[in-house]
Amino acid sequence: MNAEYQVPAGLADAADTASAEDTASAEHAVSAEHAVSAASAGGMASTEAEVGGQDAVGALDAAGAEDGAGAEDGIGAEGLAIPADALAGGQTAVPWPALDDPRTALSAVRAEVAKAVVGQDPVVTGLLIALLCQGHVLLEGVPGVAKTLLLRTLAASLRLESKRIQFTPDLMPGDVTGSLIYDTRTSMFEFREGPVFTNLLLADEINRTPPKTQAALLEAMQERQVSVEGGARPLPDPFLVAATQNPVEYEGTYPLPEAQLDRFLLKLTVAVPGREEEISILARHAAGFDPRDLAAAGVRPVAGAAELAAARAAAGRLRVSPEITGYIVDLCRATRQSPSLLLGVSPRGATALLATSRSWAWLSGRDYVTPDDVKALARPTLRHRVVLRPEAELDGTSADAVLDAVLASVPVPR
Repeated sequence: MNAEYQVPAGLADAADTASAEDTASAEHAVSAEHAVSAASAGGMASTEAEVGGQDAVGALDAAGAEDGAGAEDGIGAEGLAIPADALAGGQTAVPWPALDDPRTALSAVRAEVAKAVVGQDPVVTGLLIALLCQGHVLLEGVPGVAKTLLLRTLAASLRLESKRIQFTPDLMPGDVTGSLIYDTRTSMFEFREGPVFTNLLLADEINRTPPKTQAALLEAMQERQVSVEGGARPLPDPFLVAATQNPVEYEGTYPLPEAQLDRFLLKLTVAVPGREEEISILARHAAGFDPRDLAAAGVRPVAGAAELAAARAAAGRLRVSPEITGYIVDLCRATRQSPSLLLGVSPRGATALLATSRSWAWLSGRDYVTPDDVKALARPTLRHRVVLRPEAELDGTSADAVLDAVLASVPVPR
């Protein structure tokens, strides 16, 4: 077993093996101060043990190799390899980490989510990257793969508020953003906030509502505010929208146009768990697990908005060499020249790839960005920003397959 935590194969074994020593020390901690010290030491060990993104990308490419079209690889499916040391003590109660160690705090968040959600660690990592980049995520997966539970658990582990909107054809913009209500007691109009005023918003089946309502949500996503009667009302910070789409049923839907898809930082595939993971899910339910009672499952807050702000600032200080920025630009320009694409990646997509690569490098324990970081985030960051030509779609070509070809054709800086 190498030193990397890979998903989904060997998910539980890798996490348990990597965290054996830290779990034992956490169980024998006799005070909150000792436990915090142990957690901080684990975070320092994680940083020292990180040797770069090569193994992570190797696991990513190995997962994608099974899939000729590349439609299921990337962070949303067989995804990113997570350093094992980053999940040290993942199955034990980890005290709220110190504010000066935000990386340890976010590592503990992944461990808390794993108490309720099995086999979706790549998606959790993608959501954390989106929070670090102040972006939004488009989740694509069949019904019943714990998209709602995942977001609720993430919010609970971060001590953030979460809400869910079920998008339907008759949903109006005011149902999302809020509206003015006449108060008979004061004889004045009063603004009633809509569900968009939260930290983590699950926009379930966003493509089932008309474009007018979609546009109202996307405006709030981009501007991080709601305009009512000429006045701007800021949304809470942090603010993340996780919008879902069903990839197998398009009847009666309103597909998001390319200009609106480009507003999402990442597009993640929420895969159906493997056999062993599904057995683990059933075993938890047989033992009395209730997805509506996260506290009973042992999920508790291990970080908060302050830790996220500190992590965002730390990730923003990472060094990005001119060779890396040139590599990102060359990748994006290559998509614009691909014969299989009608529309390539825009400059906004290039800046998004820079931001996600930098956040992933920081989560991996480095203070600089490597070409492997760019490769690891290229598919989830760019797959929804390109448009295939009709003849390429008829041939069964996927956006991920085209991006794989682009990654193979652009020289990697040394």
